[in-house]
Amino acid sequence: MTGTVAGTATLLEHLDEGLAAVEGAMLDVTDSQVEVLRDASRHILGAGGKRIRPRLMLLAYMALGGSDLNYVAGPAAAVELMHTASVVHDDINDHGIMRRGRPSVNATWGRTFALLTGDFLFTAVYELMASYGALNIDLAQAATALVEGETLQATAVKSNDFSREVYMRVIALKTAALFRAAGAIGAKLADAEASEVEALSEFGFNLGLAFQIIDDILDLVADEKSLGKTSGIDVDQGRGVAVALGAENGHGGAPSADPVDAIMRKLLEGDTIHKAREQASLLISRAIDSLDVLEASPAKQALVELAHEVVNRDR
Repeated sequence: MTGTVAGTATLLEHLDEGLAAVEGAMLDVTDSQVEVLRDASRHILGAGGKRIRPRLMLLAYMALGGSDLNYVAGPAAAVELMHTASVVHDDINDHGIMRRGRPSVNATWGRTFALLTGDFLFTAVYELMASYGALNIDLAQAATALVEGETLQATAVKSNDFSREVYMRVIALKTAALFRAAGAIGAKLADAEASEVEALSEFGFNLGLAFQIIDDILDLVADEKSLGKTSGIDVDQGRGVAVALGAENGHGGAPSADPVDAIMRKLLEGDTIHKAREQASLLISRAIDSLDVLEASPAKQALVELAHEVVNRDR
């Protein structure tokens, strides 16, 4: 076994241990004495998920020389819980009935308990981050951006003004900001230089933009079984990359009374999907370029592979 292969194998083993610690931290912090909160939290967490945000944080930390993944497990769990809380709330707003291949919390426990479960997951973030000082600022800013992005999206849909420009602002706030925080926190936990923190922040930000674009493409073209969540919601509600780019192609961005599949077919007639994938690929290239300041290592290579995984995924 060559040194590179051995180093990669060791990295992956270490990463798996770190992700296991993240899972443990999430289960511990959501072990509520209130049964419905505990059960609903474990329902959504137990469904798994890509765990891209905690993976990003752990790899950023390791790429800058960090080795104590138990130290990073709390913040990595906090980032994932913040994302999961937003997902639970999204399913209330969108009437989503499937999430991560399971019935959504909303579908299983109803709107009231889904709202409270999302709130519970958000508050668990405070407990996980309590001992990490100024890093709370990074996560707080991401949380603020997330809510701003969701609000901007709802406002644009209501006013029938979901343009490409608005779409990019929305995904920068509601998705990319949390990815940026994951990269920045991972770097800061490794006591990185300012230039390295900036590099991982930019990597995370561009990765997050690309992730959301691909997610929105999949919402348009993937079936619910492979996607693991309710599909077609973005088009149905007059939002998402296809609607934003479709408006430029003369398809219009407003919600339609036509069946969702008819809207999808219309959008697919043009080059909407191709243009969106090109944009995502460009963002991934920018993300990878930002890593040039880092020394070569298995962790750096794993970050590059994570970026390619984001843009090439099918679910």
